[in-house]
Amino acid sequence: MTTTTVLGGHEPKEVMPAGLEAPTTAGEVPVPTLMAETEAEAVPEDDELARSDLPFSKLRCILLVLTLAGAGFLNTLSVQIVVIILPSIGDDLGIPETRLQWVVSAYSLAFACCLLLWGRIADLVGKRLIFVAGSAFVALTMIINPFLTNEIAFDLFRGLQGVGAAANVPTAIGILGVTFKPGKAKNYAFSTYAAGAPLGAVIGNLIAGLIASYANWRWVFGATAGLAILVTIAGLLVIPRPPPNSAAAAKEGLSFLKDVDWIGGALITLALLAMLFALTEGNVVGWSTVWIYMLMIISLLLTAIFAGWQLYQEKHLSHTRTPLMKVTIFRNGKFVAAMTIMGIMFGAFSDLLVYATYFWQDYQALSAIETTLRFIPTSAFGLITAFVMSHLISRVPTWIMLCVGTVCVSVACMLLAVPVPDNMTYFAVGFPSMILGVIGADVAWPTLVLFTSKTLPEADQAMGGALINASGMFGRAIALAITTAVQSAVMARERGVGVEDAGSVVAWDYASLQGIRAGNWFNCGFGLLGTLLVCVAFRGTGIVGKVDKPPLTTTSTTRASSVAEGDEGADEERGGAGRIIQDVSAREKQA
Repeated sequence: MTTTTVLGGHEPKEVMPAGLEAPTTAGEVPVPTLMAETEAEAVPEDDELARSDLPFSKLRCILLVLTLAGAGFLNTLSVQIVVIILPSIGDDLGIPETRLQWVVSAYSLAFACCLLLWGRIADLVGKRLIFVAGSAFVALTMIINPFLTNEIAFDLFRGLQGVGAAANVPTAIGILGVTFKPGKAKNYAFSTYAAGAPLGAVIGNLIAGLIASYANWRWVFGATAGLAILVTIAGLLVIPRPPPNSAAAAKEGLSFLKDVDWIGGALITLALLAMLFALTEGNVVGWSTVWIYMLMIISLLLTAIFAGWQLYQEKHLSHTRTPLMKVTIFRNGKFVAAMTIMGIMFGAFSDLLVYATYFWQDYQALSAIETTLRFIPTSAFGLITAFVMSHLISRVPTWIMLCVGTVCVSVACMLLAVPVPDNMTYFAVGFPSMILGVIGADVAWPTLVLFTSKTLPEADQAMGGALINASGMFGRAIALAITTAVQSAVMARERGVGVEDAGSVVAWDYASLQGIRAGNWFNCGFGLLGTLLVCVAFRGTGIVGKVDKPPLTTTSTTRASSVAEGDEGADEERGGAGRIIQDVSAREKQA
């Protein structure tokens, strides 16, 4: 028998090896039982997930992951659906072209500004509640939006949709982080979730293009509301409730309000709003406008005050309240690099889709449905990449995965930037560009999300989801602002006018084509900057999705051998049982 020492000064206890019966009073050798073989038969040997790290039934886990992936899918879809139908919205509502971009920007600004606050509230109150409430709010505002005919009201409700998305997107990552323990199931879950965001951006173009071609643009919002309702209902059905003894379950009514760092939330929200507003409006009013830079300075000052306030709470008030964000996590250089790479990747990939739309719909004067058809292959390849990534993420080093992702997006942008004849077919340049773009996004995104989840403690999982999404949105705003400035400068140069008079993209206009290509060259360089950062910060790191085999305790070695290594055959199991008997017999003789 095996001797196990029990802490606390008690006498050592003798523990039977698993699979053996207790010795008889006459000291007879115990007889091995068939418990291990029975368990090996009950758990399929070729189904590694079924015997290890699934928190629920396989069906419920699949539905849970798809529901949570629906949040990221719905978020990027909500941004992308309006890009194709912007001209129709402007014509019907009488919105001038100079303000039409706010239909997109209102959503993005509200989403980015509210992420951190909702992430912390979800960690304090309960992720299930915030996810369902946020999804329902998105559905409600989507239903109301197309019935509004006033420009300000229309943009306001677009902003409210961003507020709702800021509640469910980081919460989805938090739920995945606390539900699945490290292992293959968690790798599969995060790979599937990560596919949702790039697919949402692509399918947003498809839905908008199809509906705009055959029906009124208002049905685009109706279709999106229907998807939001499905996510809400699925969340109610498949997301587990918090345990009765958890902190979230103990909250009653509005008692959680006193635990939220509202001062920090106001500071960072205003800081992000000021910076993103300045980046959005800089290309509209001109970068020589003084108040643009004043807003940037105010944003930086508010961010510094926010960081100081968070650090003070973390060091001096941690026993009474939780800060909105623990700024000490930014002492981890790799974590900071991961957030930066996320911003670069999402910025380059989002710009790739935007400028591909400009090229096909505005420059080549293709219809909405013709533009839509050019995005279809990316959906299929996105799903394939997500499946492959679920296996590679536990085998390939992290820095290689991130290098592949950033290089693929950079090459995709380069293909749309190089000069090619006007009669060049879509399959020569456009098709490989779209394929490489979605492959790059679906390789880098799950790697970064899983890295963030494993870096932060369980109590900060939703906050981690908020941080990585905020990084992505901030990177998108910076990339789009710079790309638009580069495009406008090139178009103005080619047309011989000032930047303020550069004008918009005109069909089959040389200046317009040069501006689009210049924007894509910037995106290519932006993506390669991410590659350089990966090589500097992540070179030599391990495998983020590596599945570590759980250590076997002395008392469970025999049982684990017969169950987890059942694929070695029944003969070895019987041999192992024989060795157990011999081992016990030897101990009896020594006694």
